[in-house]
Amino acid sequence: MSATTREPAVAGLFYPDGPRQLRDLVGQLLAEAPLPALAGEAQALIAPHAGYLYSGAVAAAAYRLLPARGDDCGLLAILGPNHRVPLAGMALDTHAAYRTPLGAVPVATGVVRALGAMPQVRLSDAPHRQEHCIEVHLPFLQVLPGDWEIVPVLVGETAPRYVAALLARLVEEFGARVLVSSDLSHYLPYREAQRADARTAADIAALATAIEPEQACGCMAINGLNSYARLRGWRAHELARMNSGDTAADRSRVVGYGAYAYAEH
Repeated sequence: MSATTREPAVAGLFYPDGPRQLRDLVGQLLAEAPLPALAGEAQALIAPHAGYLYSGAVAAAAYRLLPARGDDCGLLAILGPNHRVPLAGMALDTHAAYRTPLGAVPVATGVVRALGAMPQVRLSDAPHRQEHCIEVHLPFLQVLPGDWEIVPVLVGETAPRYVAALLARLVEEFGARVLVSSDLSHYLPYREAQRADARTAADIAALATAIEPEQACGCMAINGLNSYARLRGWRAHELARMNSGDTAADRSRVVGYGAYAYAEH
């Protein structure tokens, strides 16, 4: 297992690289996000991973549902797509921690080690080094009350049953909460994107397991989460949905964002 710390790859690009500015921005996003009415605790979340200017408000809606940890350290498994390195199966990062401008977030290396021998799973830092889909979520964890450890997972071409099996161990054996990092449609005109994302939202609510890459870049992880949610009897609830045309003015080619929570009711 690596004893090193993964350094930030997109600080100053996707989010501010100044600690005070970053903490203030994340605090503002969380304060402005409404607390959704949800019967029962959220066991899993879907949240976007674009720059905070574009998707930070949607991500904050999901993070409002993470429970305060008090004196305990929580475990959050973050599953996202591989944008930069081709990947078959799932890659778990073995770094000891992930650094952001707000400090280091520890990786649950014992959990990573225990999961490394599962089918379709391998231990590999390389796909994670320049990947943004996990990193951009960490400042939210660092601003929320309490401490968290993470299990960073990139999900490449993988059947839903393998992702569901990984989630079963994470949730049932290690007591993890789950976050799937995914945006929705990419580079469609504004109205077309709204229609496409509405269809994807309906698929998520139906716990579909055949969501396609053009619907959501994190579809492999979402399909696996939906497969596991079916086994657990969880329901998916939409928390927020918009696109970059709602936040960054240009509506000719937008990216869609949605936040979802999975609970027993």
